Amino acid sequence: MQYIIHRKEDRGTKDIGWLISKFSFSFSSYYNPLMKGFGLLHTLNDDIVKPGGGFGLHPHTNMEIISILLQGKMNHKDSMGYSDIVEKDWVQIMSAGKGLKHEEYNIGGDDVNFLQIWIEPKLQNIEPRYQRRNFPKDKRKNILKTALSNEEGQEHCWINQNAKISLGYFDAGKTIEYKLNPLNKGVYIFVMEGSLQTANETINRRDAIGFWEADTITLLTTAASEFIIIEVPINH
Repeated sequence: MQYIIHRKEDRGTKDIGWLISKFSFSFSSYYNPLMKGFGLLHTLNDDIVKPGGGFGLHPHTNMEIISILLQGKMNHKDSMGYSDIVEKDWVQIMSAGKGLKHEEYNIGGDDVNFLQIWIEPKLQNIEPRYQRRNFPKDKRKNILKTALSNEEGQEHCWINQNAKISLGYFDAGKTIEYKLNPLNKGVYIFVMEGSLQTANETINRRDAIGFWEADTITLLTTAASEFIIIEVPINH
């Protein structure tokens, strides 16, 4: 088993008034040659968008772009014709494929806090695709819930990659075992709230730990905790 820890204080920061971002990996004006992603996980941004602020219409190609809403209310409009509102506990994904444009704005009275995650795609230049799903906390307490998978399903979103994202919302004192393919997969665990113990390490709020060359990962919640597990191919 191999692992790496990324502490919250080591993240990059961007503050332009309406947007405050914490970058786990190199992004925008933040560049760290030692922080250039984790396997095919390209981006993990912890974004706060102030009321009225947002991302104007802009393009993407060949990237899986996921938003996990932690707080607030945000719109979504894109060149595929979708016009939606996403709120706390919603997850949305765009498979940008051969190209799309979209915009996202804070349309509520409170700050929006969301995780912006980019994963490199499996197939290039596919038809663009959009999905969203709601994952209310009261229906997934002490259950590791699949939010995205490369398998189609009615209760999660589809992703164009051999990847999976799981949502954790657990009481203190719970043990979670996560199995993965040790040959080509890694898992990146980001703690939104609370704290975990794993591999004799303590992972606190907004810290992260990435594992590879591992078969089973064991997590112990040392406090009531909310976290995500991102499983991605680790070998290019």
